[in-house]
Amino acid sequence: MSAIFLVSVWGCTPVPVGFVHDVRDCVILDPDAQVQAAVRLFFDTFRRTGSYLAVVKEFHAKDLVFPRRLRSGAHKGELVWTELLHCRARQIIHNPRYAGAFVFGRTKNRRLPNGKYSSRQVPSEDWILLRDTHPGYISWEDYLSNLERVNGNALAWSSERHHGPAREGPALLQGLVICGACGERMSVRYHSHRKGEIPSYWCGRRPMHRGEIGLCQTIHGGALDAAIGEILIEAMTPLSIEVALGVQQELATRQEEADRLRRQHVERAKYEAELAQRRFLKVDPDNRLVADVLEADWNAKLRAVAAAQEAYDKSAAADVSVVNDTERAELMALASDFPRLWRDPRTKMKDKKRMLRLLIDDVTLTKGDTVHVDIRFVGGATRSLDLPLPKSCVVLRTTDAAVVQEIDRLIDTYTDKEIADLLNERGVRTVVTIPWTAARIGRLRHIYQLTDRRTRLLAQGLLTPEDVATRYGVVISTVHLWRRRGLLRAHPVNDRGDFLYEIPPQDLPAKFAHKLVYQVDPVIT
Repeated sequence: MSAIFLVSVWGCTPVPVGFVHDVRDCVILDPDAQVQAAVRLFFDTFRRTGSYLAVVKEFHAKDLVFPRRLRSGAHKGELVWTELLHCRARQIIHNPRYAGAFVFGRTKNRRLPNGKYSSRQVPSEDWILLRDTHPGYISWEDYLSNLERVNGNALAWSSERHHGPAREGPALLQGLVICGACGERMSVRYHSHRKGEIPSYWCGRRPMHRGEIGLCQTIHGGALDAAIGEILIEAMTPLSIEVALGVQQELATRQEEADRLRRQHVERAKYEAELAQRRFLKVDPDNRLVADVLEADWNAKLRAVAAAQEAYDKSAAADVSVVNDTERAELMALASDFPRLWRDPRTKMKDKKRMLRLLIDDVTLTKGDTVHVDIRFVGGATRSLDLPLPKSCVVLRTTDAAVVQEIDRLIDTYTDKEIADLLNERGVRTVVTIPWTAARIGRLRHIYQLTDRRTRLLAQGLLTPEDVATRYGVVISTVHLWRRRGLLRAHPVNDRGDFLYEIPPQDLPAKFAHKLVYQVDPVIT
């Protein structure tokens, strides 16, 4: 009785795209070579990228189409070629038929009192599953591995946090960092610095669940990513040539598969156009109703041929422009030197993350006096290191004590502008790597409460212009005149032309009075 039930179920269960029923009602691979190539390319792309969205993006980027059989309507059962959607990609990965297995009972339907139906998922242990019942595109182990990768792509707020697929952001350890305080996966946040994005790894799940304010810990990712990159280079150096050659072979195979699939699409469009032409030529010319319809269908197929050929030529040209002979030679040169390949600015961050995940399972961070890093490699090997805590913004923007001490010494002799010019000549820069100015010297004096030049000169016994004028019973303009004539020794107080004077000899007015009466000051003139 159960065998009869299974045969009945088998016969009524539709097969997914890539499979057909033969004359004996057995499930076989679709004899259409283009359909098989598209399905195999899908699984190869997923094996390489590891996520639905990455597969969909790659198909769209290469202008590749994917087959679909119509399930309803006047053209039910016909094969159409459309763009690959995310929902279709998910259905393919979760369908065990692609592994050659027959499954029944994955969902259970129940009719509601209002006449509608509700559907719910059934646990996999309750399915009716028969393995190796027909040919497949992947093995059962590959099917389980794909599901495991999909489950591992769960993001930050799932019940069990996994590392997720490699993404484009600059955080090298995205998805691999574990909080050493609570054991949860740490998330990534970015902040802008000098027109770039700097990652920070933070953990806040435990405080959030407890209704507390704050974070478990947050760690700056710049120095951490650099240290992990150096460790990866050290680990990969003996295998750099083999890894690079494998990448080269994968790139070449991937390009050939995509080109073959696009070429098959053009050939199919040409075949359908020729078929439409034969249909049109066989019709009676006097039967205009049928002839007009067949002629319109022929024209539509010719337009499809032109569009497919144009897309093929465009994609082929793009492939040539991306990987030409010169770039291939450069890439092969880089292949023999993995450290240079890793540090090359043309290497995408997403590719670096994929290479990193080939060696590292996770990284545990514990913040204390230092950042303690525990690295767990694929295979079970571990390595630990301690990194100094990154300096805060206040510390990074604090002028070095030696520079402050040098400025304090120079105030005794120079004005603010003269100090700025002198520091710039020596190559000394501010904490933000810009030249010094008089205003910056003034702000630094105020911040560090350095005694200004005027106070220091007054403490040395120098006199103001008013004091000199009172001392000799002259007006202040006369004091300035004496300074310009060189009769008084003056010291600049600032960059605005203010001076303080050394104490002159007592006979200064009598000694030079006859000179000052008959001489005209050139500045006044």
